[in-house]
Amino acid sequence: MTDDVRNIVLGVVAAGISAALGWLARTYLWKRKLRRKQAFFGLPDNSESLLVVNRDAGGTELAVHRYDVFALLELSALIKDCGAHADVVAQDVARQGFGERTEFCVGGPSSNRRMMAHMTAMLPGVHVNIDPSEPGPIRMTFQIGSERYLLEKGLSEYVLLARLTAGQPGLSRPVFLFCGQTAITNQAATRYLARNHERLARKYGNSSFVLLLKVVNSHAYGPDVAELVADVTRAAQAPLPTTAAARNSHRAS
Repeated sequence: MTDDVRNIVLGVVAAGISAALGWLARTYLWKRKLRRKQAFFGLPDNSESLLVVNRDAGGTELAVHRYDVFALLELSALIKDCGAHADVVAQDVARQGFGERTEFCVGGPSSNRRMMAHMTAMLPGVHVNIDPSEPGPIRMTFQIGSERYLLEKGLSEYVLLARLTAGQPGLSRPVFLFCGQTAITNQAATRYLARNHERLARKYGNSSFVLLLKVVNSHAYGPDVAELVADVTRAAQAPLPTTAAARNSHRAS
């Protein structure tokens, strides 16, 4: 074998080894990223999850608002990426306990009974005004602790994005809540989670959190412009103040 042939063979072998090592490194990083995502969502390979569908608050009992359908589609993509499966159930027939399967619950308490149950049990510091006799600007107001967040439809709309666990983190499956003042804010929250789950996982790990988001000018931008207002975990999980009404309210500037 001449020196030239030997050099060519050695070059081919070296290139093959480099390609194999590169593929192994990429595969390792991809699997590590997937495992972190699965841990955050509580969705190991071939696991089952629950998508709880609300009803259209302004429609019939069996109707689902189109923005809520879009939210469910985005959540379905996340679940599929984790190699898991989803069982879609209506809000008034969901009967599973807390922590048995990862749950994604979409819609405010006026259109989703299970959302109301979760908030009553786990978010005592949050009150949503769902009284149909209240005037438009007051209905769907969020009270979180001592703060109030008013609905200005199409301009400034709020949504709670929560990841909640029962007991010790990591030992039970989480429940994700998407509780918005309007249907479009529910989709905005699912989209925010899809875009920012890696950052949220780095910050919170597998612990509970409750975030308040504001959807800005949805008439023009749809669900795409959602701003983080605050981490309200502590206020949401503490009892509401004993005062009859909160003094502070928030409107779009």
